[in-house]
Amino acid sequence: MATPAQRFLDPKVLARISDLQLVAKTVVTGFLTGLHRSPYHGVSIDFAEYRPYTHGDDPRAVDWNVYARTDRYYIKKYHGETNTEIHIVLDSSASMGYKSGGGKSGDKSGHLTKFEYGCYLAASLAFFAAHQRDAVGLLLFDTEIRQRIPARARPGQLSWILHELDRARPAKGTEFSAPLKEVARFIRKRGVVVLISDFMESPEQVLRAVRELQFEGNDIILFHVLDPGELEFELDTAVLLEDMETSEKLEVIPEYVAEQYRKLLQEHIRELRHACRSARIDYELMNTGRPLDHALFTYLSMRQRRM
Repeated sequence: MATPAQRFLDPKVLARISDLQLVAKTVVTGFLTGLHRSPYHGVSIDFAEYRPYTHGDDPRAVDWNVYARTDRYYIKKYHGETNTEIHIVLDSSASMGYKSGGGKSGDKSGHLTKFEYGCYLAASLAFFAAHQRDAVGLLLFDTEIRQRIPARARPGQLSWILHELDRARPAKGTEFSAPLKEVARFIRKRGVVVLISDFMESPEQVLRAVRELQFEGNDIILFHVLDPGELEFELDTAVLLEDMETSEKLEVIPEYVAEQYRKLLQEHIRELRHACRSARIDYELMNTGRPLDHALFTYLSMRQRRM
């Protein structure tokens, strides 16, 4: 039986929630609740110390109990606070609009498109970053940058990010090189770059583009988002498939291609994972039918290493 925290992270549960901010809050709250009972070790989000309040600090961080005793304003500091800049880069290309089972994008029947899952992931990471008082920004791309919100730690930033995610839709083809070069120019301070995509490109080209970001001294996390139907090849009858980005059509007979498809996909994943490991880039494969806790833990672990 799933624990309450796992249930709140379940995409089927999240798909029934229409408000993106509520989704993000639900995911992060469930994750933090489950973290205390999880097998993950070496990660700290516990209270560390106090520091004097300075102009510009969030008044909500003031410990009023301490103020009542000392008549001085103090801010709680936590081990997880690093003033890190988090840049969330989300692939909004047409292939991200796919989900198996014949449903359409926006269908809340219990299954998410890769893009919807990516938006939930991006929203949850942004909510978590804001919770940790990190500066967080968002970039959406396909063949070019479609939306850019610079990383900031200020009131209204999270709402702005969630608003843009809520109105975003997958549209065109995919291009990694030019958009990521542009992303690198936007980033002026060393931080964490989170890249969310289905990576429908050769591992060599993906890593060549990603390393444009890494050369600036940024830590990189790749979240490889795939649908269960892509991972398991669910087709059992002959079908005419249409490429969501090029509109090319291909007739597929499962008994002839299933084994080769699975082999090629696993080889693609293995090569991408190996290339990331060699380049000291964090890589996490995300199944849109599975909970988001591994993504949040990967992010939290990287923040811990930066301290």
